[in-house]
Amino acid sequence: MSGRLDRSERLLGRLMAAAPYALLAVSAVLTLGTEGPSWGMLGLAALAAAWLRLAPVDAVPRAVYVTGLVLLIGALCTQAVWFASFFGFVGYLHSWHYLKGAWRFAGVSATAVISVLTYYGGFPATPSAGLGQVFLTAAIVGAVGLFSFVGEITAERSAERERMVARLEAAMAENAGLHAQLLVQAHEAGVLDERQRMAAEIHDTLAQGLTGIITQLQAARQDPDWRRRVDLAIGLAKESLAEARRSVHAVGPGRLEAAPLPDALAAVAAQWGELHGVRADFTVTGTVRPMHVEVEETLLRTAQEALANAAKHAAASRVGLTLSYMEDVVTLDVRDDGAGFDPERVRDGGGFGLTSMRKRVSRLAGSLQIESEPGAGTAISASVPAVARG
Repeated sequence: MSGRLDRSERLLGRLMAAAPYALLAVSAVLTLGTEGPSWGMLGLAALAAAWLRLAPVDAVPRAVYVTGLVLLIGALCTQAVWFASFFGFVGYLHSWHYLKGAWRFAGVSATAVISVLTYYGGFPATPSAGLGQVFLTAAIVGAVGLFSFVGEITAERSAERERMVARLEAAMAENAGLHAQLLVQAHEAGVLDERQRMAAEIHDTLAQGLTGIITQLQAARQDPDWRRRVDLAIGLAKESLAEARRSVHAVGPGRLEAAPLPDALAAVAAQWGELHGVRADFTVTGTVRPMHVEVEETLLRTAQEALANAAKHAAASRVGLTLSYMEDVVTLDVRDDGAGFDPERVRDGGGFGLTSMRKRVSRLAGSLQIESEPGAGTAISASVPAVARG
């Protein structure tokens, strides 16, 4: 549709450029047919055709061009009335197109006066005839001004639409570039997010499992009941391998598939206590109800990481876990009576384990609070929205 309109506009432009020559030729042919051959008329017509060629030339002042055109129209009108009937329209069109302000009406009025005098055969002989010529001239000037003004508004609207289309095309091109850029950024963000997920999963499964295995094997060297230590290490290895496979396929922890969250946390606390020889108590408060998979997985991983930190750093003799179901949130509290630490050290993120916990909880619009001081133990509290399953 746009291409067809563009071709039509180009065709109209060529026709408008050829119209003055066509009107001059029609006037000349009709004059030759009615008045007979006239070298003076042909010379003036040739001069007028040559003068029309100056219209698009910027070296000639527009006022000079229009003045010369009106004088040539007047000279040709002395040869025959046909020039007033046809070629005179060129004076109206070019006066309005090439002049500005009041000068437009001056050029149109001069052309109208020449045409009216030609129609009447000269100056009026009586006042009434003169009044008629004045009214006719005024009517011609008014009509030309009105239609030219309407055409000018239409041309401005068309130019405005062209500018809007150009801006729209530029905006569409910019949007296409932004879309491509967003796709690249989304891909990079997806890759980074997957790397971070795998790093967190490896830390929560393989790293913790290997730490537990090393601990059990080291203890087996000095424990007369070394077979139990080896069996625990083998069990940890199998469990870590299974969790690693589940992490690769982005599957949730196996404990949550086999049992509800409270039972899974109780099993984690009991296993951890058995591995490290530390008393681990687990308590549930509130009404237990199934939570969204992401909520339960986040709380389970937080508990595992908190217990792993207690084993590595706290040297605690007792650990307590409390899972609290409230109306709007679910909270997990992990407390130990170990060595504690300075919270200022972890205010900006701490180690990878604490950073992983913060990211997991923040991803669910939750909060992670850490309270500790040297020699007074540590308390970690993770609170996430209570989004029910299903």
